Amino acid sequence: MAHVSQVQETVLITGGGGYFGHRLGVALNKKGINVILFDIRKPVHELSAGMTFVEGDVRCLAKLEKVLAGVSCVFHSASYGMSGREQLNRCLIEDVNLTGTANVIQACILRGVPRLVYTSTYNVVFGGQVIENGNESLPYLPLHLHPDHYSRTKALAEMKVLEANNTELQGQDAVLLTCALRSAGIYGPGEQRHLPRIVSYLENGLFKFVYGDPNSLVEFVHVDNLISAHILAFEALKEEKDHIAAGQSYFISDSKPVNNFEFFQPFVEGLGYSVPTLRLPLTVVYFFAFLTEIFHSLVSRFYNFQPFLTRTEVYKTGVTHYFSMEKAKRELGYQAQPYSLHEAVEWFKHLGHGRKDPENIQKNVTWNIIFVALLAIVLLAWLLQQSLLNPTASPLHYFKVL
Repeated sequence: MAHVSQVQETVLITGGGGYFGHRLGVALNKKGINVILFDIRKPVHELSAGMTFVEGDVRCLAKLEKVLAGVSCVFHSASYGMSGREQLNRCLIEDVNLTGTANVIQACILRGVPRLVYTSTYNVVFGGQVIENGNESLPYLPLHLHPDHYSRTKALAEMKVLEANNTELQGQDAVLLTCALRSAGIYGPGEQRHLPRIVSYLENGLFKFVYGDPNSLVEFVHVDNLISAHILAFEALKEEKDHIAAGQSYFISDSKPVNNFEFFQPFVEGLGYSVPTLRLPLTVVYFFAFLTEIFHSLVSRFYNFQPFLTRTEVYKTGVTHYFSMEKAKRELGYQAQPYSLHEAVEWFKHLGHGRKDPENIQKNVTWNIIFVALLAIVLLAWLLQQSLLNPTASPLHYFKVL
């Protein structure tokens, strides 16, 4: 009897050139699945057999249609505007997150791709309000309450993806099945967005204060836990799992609510630095971020600097919001594994980062002077704003608040 080889499944990952997309591709490839990484930039790592990189932009429907031939599932993780100065580029954020997602959905329908897993975010329901052990029954945050374009467009994109569930595929007696995974902040060795900024602040002597209530709790997700959730969702859209994930959204984290600065303390100390003891009120830091965004809008055409913090970043790191993993556990079989920041510390040390002696004392003294001056200006501006809002209060009242 002739041996019949099993046809390998092929999936496509938008944003496959990025940190998460590439690592997801590697994990799927190890399971014997052919992987197409679709992105505007090639991954920095070499690709294994069974992995292919295709240069392309989700804003181009024609390129998406062409590359989806024979694909059984799309993992749509490409997005723009998550943090820093990217958050202030409204046009590009809307183009990538909205037009790009609409193109992915349309291309799946036209090319007969039966499954779509969307990488979403906590921010679709969060906009600075306290959320404790929230779940998927929470409504989307009203669009006008989103403090940034990224969160607003991710919410709209998730809506589009879930609304597309059960859409008939062109030329086939089948439908498109979709789901969305709402990720907490990602960390892990090689993470290229958040951790490098923290290292930069440490090395330039800019990490001078913490802020907010020390009892505030937020969540993070290790990259490997998020990968596990995506693979489980991919399987849960199949017939063998009764398509249980179809049309559903899931919060995904390490399931360990923690204070933001407490979470990063081992990372900071692992690189030889100390967490500052100065704690500022959340309102002061938010006001500082607000002024920074205004200044960025005025000078970005000439100097597109990296804001120290944006308003959304202040909310995301300083206001309590964490969610239940019960739905993901029950329907996907998701089980968060324990991880720490130790791997990330070692990765940065391998690259030559970490505190070195003797320190550049002159540089730190300069930054200290700049920091004190900026802090004084922000505090005075904040006090002026408060006094205008409440002219009957004594100026000493606000110093008591501080």
